[in-house]
Amino acid sequence: MLLHYLELAWRNVLASKGLSALMVLALALGIGACMTTLTVYHVLAGDPIPHKSERLFNVQLDAGDKVGWKAGSEPTFDLTRFDATALLRDAKAKRQVMSSAFNTAVGLPDATSKPVFAPTRYTSADFFAMFDAPWQYGSGWNAADDAAEARVAVLSASLNDQLFGGANSVGRELIVRGQPLRVIGVLKPWRVKPHYWDLTLGSYTDTEDLFLPFSTAMALKMGHWGNMDCWGRGANGGSPLDLTASCAWVQYWVEFDKPEDAAAYRDYLVAYSEAQRAAGRFERPANVRLRNVMDWLSAQQVLPADVRLQTWLAFGFLAVCVVNMVGLLLAKTLRRSGEIGVRRALGATRADIFRQFLVEAALLGGAGALLGLLFAQGGLWLVRQSPNDYAPLAELDAAMLALTLGLALLASLIAGLLPAWRAALVTPAVQLKVQ
Repeated sequence: MLLHYLELAWRNVLASKGLSALMVLALALGIGACMTTLTVYHVLAGDPIPHKSERLFNVQLDAGDKVGWKAGSEPTFDLTRFDATALLRDAKAKRQVMSSAFNTAVGLPDATSKPVFAPTRYTSADFFAMFDAPWQYGSGWNAADDAAEARVAVLSASLNDQLFGGANSVGRELIVRGQPLRVIGVLKPWRVKPHYWDLTLGSYTDTEDLFLPFSTAMALKMGHWGNMDCWGRGANGGSPLDLTASCAWVQYWVEFDKPEDAAAYRDYLVAYSEAQRAAGRFERPANVRLRNVMDWLSAQQVLPADVRLQTWLAFGFLAVCVVNMVGLLLAKTLRRSGEIGVRRALGATRADIFRQFLVEAALLGGAGALLGLLFAQGGLWLVRQSPNDYAPLAELDAAMLALTLGLALLASLIAGLLPAWRAALVTPAVQLKVQ
């Protein structure tokens, strides 16, 4: 029976090509605009590590002085090296990571090869397990390597391709800041968006290419890229990266077995802050923040407010398109009252008429979905040409493709309900008399 309804629907579409094309175009424009903005929203609002985001927490402590301080204000964005080192040493969580970023030249012992500059993250041993880094060769370092300032490094897949042609480079040597480092691991291609463990470099910056122990980076006198907040006497004549400098620049994350463990860790942070205040290091009252991944992204407003607004406006535009489609379908239905009356007189039930018109609306919806998909691809291409840092991520994945088709069919069926109901109410006797 469905095939019969499809055949009738196709004949009716061909019988009024102009009106059918107008309905398809109206729906396609609404679907295209809606899916363009919804895809961008999906990319920006997505959970970067969904299976454990509720167990990963960013740590903030208020180590600053009282200059410009207001009660209840946000703590310093990052931790000082002293505090991060102390928390790492206490190891009160399942895993804990301190890290920061730099950009450094990386070369090979072979003097004929040209060094390349690589975005670098110096961090502690738990980084790879905490953030689920995928391994292609080898593995990361351990806590003993952190303590020993081990001359080891982990490479991204792209840096390994540049330096070693993609071969297994575990055991090979690199030259970083004039010192040899031994490669102990190579990651698979790893694209983490947003770059949630360090938002100071940009929310959608690429994942780093070179990883090495934090202690090793300090021994090599590496610098720092990203946010830095100093107060009081700051570095006091030394480097702002020194252990005792009054500068916050280290990102700190912890992982728990279960989200409920965060309460006890928050108490630990308050006690630590009070102890540092009693020792004269902290001037402000204890003010800590412990946010899981999604709360952290929300607090830092990683999802731009204009993207939310654009998404709502696009859904409003789709609603207008559906209303227009309802009007066009209703006009088309009223023009076919005679045909409907004849079918009813020949034995078709109201339900048969209702189903036929719904199938016709679905057919138009399918065509609108395909055209809307092309419009959405065009809209996303325009987004990718914009200067926004998230622009390269605007791609229609399988989930959004399925949503596009489903949304178009749903919209067309909703648009077809009133015309189908109106067609089912046609009285055959009146129409036959008119004929």
